[in-house]
Amino acid sequence: MTQHSPLRAYAAVTAAYWAFMLSDGALRMLVLLHFNALGFSPVQLAWLFLLYEIAGIVTNLAAGWLAARFGLAATLYAGLGLQIAALVALAQLDPGWGIAASVVFVMAVQGVSGVAKDLAKMSSKSAVKLLAPAEGGGLFRWVALLTGSKNAVKGLGFFLGAALLALAGFGPAVWGMAGVLAVILLAIVLFLPAGLPGRMKSAEVWGGWRSRDARVNRLSLARMFLFGARDVWFVVGIPVYFQAVLSDGSAEGRRTAFFVVGAFMALWIIAYGAVQAMAPRLLGAKGQPLPDTVHKAIRWAGLLVPIPFALALAAWAAGAPTLWLTVTLVAGLLLFGFVFAVNSSVHSYLILAFGDAGRITRDVGFYYMANAAGRLIGTLLSGLSYQMGGLPLCLATAGAMALAAWLSARRLSAI
Repeated sequence: MTQHSPLRAYAAVTAAYWAFMLSDGALRMLVLLHFNALGFSPVQLAWLFLLYEIAGIVTNLAAGWLAARFGLAATLYAGLGLQIAALVALAQLDPGWGIAASVVFVMAVQGVSGVAKDLAKMSSKSAVKLLAPAEGGGLFRWVALLTGSKNAVKGLGFFLGAALLALAGFGPAVWGMAGVLAVILLAIVLFLPAGLPGRMKSAEVWGGWRSRDARVNRLSLARMFLFGARDVWFVVGIPVYFQAVLSDGSAEGRRTAFFVVGAFMALWIIAYGAVQAMAPRLLGAKGQPLPDTVHKAIRWAGLLVPIPFALALAAWAAGAPTLWLTVTLVAGLLLFGFVFAVNSSVHSYLILAFGDAGRITRDVGFYYMANAAGRLIGTLLSGLSYQMGGLPLCLATAGAMALAAWLSARRLSAI
């Protein structure tokens, strides 16, 4: 690679990841709001995303090996290509199908999208480990920029999906996204620099799925509970709650609810991404010894715990939707997003700092397998807890997951 090619490769990888996450956020909001408007229950909505998360668990394990065998560029292209295929397949959904057939079909399509997302994520994050400058906290800065900007783009995708659903309808929105993503894939294939690292010699490819480093394994456990804490309220609970409060049952009311719910989810993700990008400055990462960063990760994990419990108490005390509860929820969830973003960013740095460069794709794959497992648990509990106990139980369950994340992160200090 030339002297300037690492930065060019980083820019190309980031652009590809942005394109993917824009479509991923839009697709999630399209599916959630469209099928909620069709009368699907919270549990049925959760089922739509379960195979997406299960696919992520399997994919992250396999993706590390695939990238080591075929190279990071190949897995990045595969992720974008599979997302296009998933969008084209989803456009074939027939409104005349029954609920059971629709759930099974959308679950299968979401499973393909889940494979696509984790191929793209693993490829992008692993490439940063191999491309980032080692001096002056360069790794933390490059990871934070990639992750933070990705979430800002995904937030725009949430709003884009809601807006396309309201303005164009489900089918045209899905076809339009597939076409744009196909153009972007072609551009990435043409302009991604040759020689993107990541491919290993065949004798080095296989070494087992689980990391040899206990720090990677313990961080992965904390990551699982951290993302479970978010998705318990994020996937089904809060969007369904706000849509129920905002919609009056009319077509105009549903469109308004689509826009407002999509705007809030977009704002949350964009703000979350902005905080992630600032995390190195917030944590004073430049020149900081790794043990100090570990201790800060533990401290920030503890700060997250009381927030969902306090919101659950507020929802329980209110009993029914009120203005003060809505304001409290919005403010509280934005605070949750701030603390969660710092946690997520420092985790993303630590996995690359802990990971061995010789098997980075496999360490990152194992870590994001745990990430997908947390989203799977959170998705399932989101539908179940909301249906069984409404918003208070949903938020209290998020608090229990945040507590488990903190207890898991504390074990890092023992290494």
